[in-house]
Amino acid sequence: MLTPNMHYSELKDSYLFNTIYRKTSEYQAAHPEEKIYRMGVGDVSRPLCEAVIQALHEAVDDQATMTHFHGYMPESGAPELRKAISEYYRRFCVSVAADEVFVSSGACDDLGDILELFHRDNTVLVIEPAYPEYVDTNILCGRKVIHLDSGEENGFLPLPSEEIQADIIYICSPNNPTGAAYDREKLRKWVDYANRNGAVILYDAAYEIFIEDPAIPHSIFEIPGAETCAIEICSLSKTAGFTGTRLGYTVVPKALERMGMNLNTMWARNRETRTNGISYILQKGAAAVFTPAGLAQIQKNIQVYKENARVLMTAFDRSGIWYCGGRNSPYIWLKCPEGMGGWEFFDHLLNQIQVVGIPGEGFGACGKGYFRFSAFGDPEDTKEAANRLCKLLGR
Repeated sequence: MLTPNMHYSELKDSYLFNTIYRKTSEYQAAHPEEKIYRMGVGDVSRPLCEAVIQALHEAVDDQATMTHFHGYMPESGAPELRKAISEYYRRFCVSVAADEVFVSSGACDDLGDILELFHRDNTVLVIEPAYPEYVDTNILCGRKVIHLDSGEENGFLPLPSEEIQADIIYICSPNNPTGAAYDREKLRKWVDYANRNGAVILYDAAYEIFIEDPAIPHSIFEIPGAETCAIEICSLSKTAGFTGTRLGYTVVPKALERMGMNLNTMWARNRETRTNGISYILQKGAAAVFTPAGLAQIQKNIQVYKENARVLMTAFDRSGIWYCGGRNSPYIWLKCPEGMGGWEFFDHLLNQIQVVGIPGEGFGACGKGYFRFSAFGDPEDTKEAANRLCKLLGR
């Protein structure tokens, strides 16, 4: 008799965002006359930039001709796109070789697939609150997951301790959900810890483009020694609006080795086994992101989201609500008023002012009593949601 993966029974009954969708849909069905202001799920609202659209159209036309048609693409990515991404890192004074860049269908996919490089007996450290996938993907693999709590006392940016014994460490900076970001000094402590203990950091850099503070690194590879202990995973979803287009990349340094095994070589072999590559059309569009025109155009959309964050932060400042994030991040993490729990606050906002956010409990035990808002919404909807929040909170 077939034995299923029994670790599925260890997952929560419903994925966080599915619960949000269900509760919101139920409210909308009961109140069809109401408009709902969705400030929760981090899906973008601005369209793809002109340079990307033009490149996508050109790629589609290429597929219609014998001379320019492309079939299977290289498993690790088109050479020109890998080179463009490696050159992008020069903006941060980081040297990344093109063959250290691996193109994928998105950061979410790579965060799960990359675990195939590691033995199931490895212990995983997740800093909470955390994006749910970090925990769920490791539960499905049967790994031991330990949690490092964070809170207001450390700005949701905890530091390592030698009492921690972990082999795989997840760090997301700027963080989802808290919006908090490690500066170079604090991030160096994690790099030093990983190198001392032979651990590997899985660094989620999905929101690096929102960083403005020069003290905050855009890449973990800005920290000396990171090339021997870190893998960086990034996405064009928020950078360039690719949530519906899907493309990301992972940087695995050739200097990263454990027990005589080279992780760059291992990941290249993994890609040969697990994928036939990302489509030519999508990679052609992605390459346009890293052109001078593309980089300038996507910044215009990023500025819209940053203005949305400013509008929301102003509302919370006026209301006397504690929060972090918003600066250097598209997410604002606030303390629920009047001692409410996150789900209680969710229902209160939905029913009273038709505003949707994300309860902090969905990101782990440390999220209890907190709430996440996203700045990716429509600007006019964001302004209206901010006005409603101010009125509801009595300011």
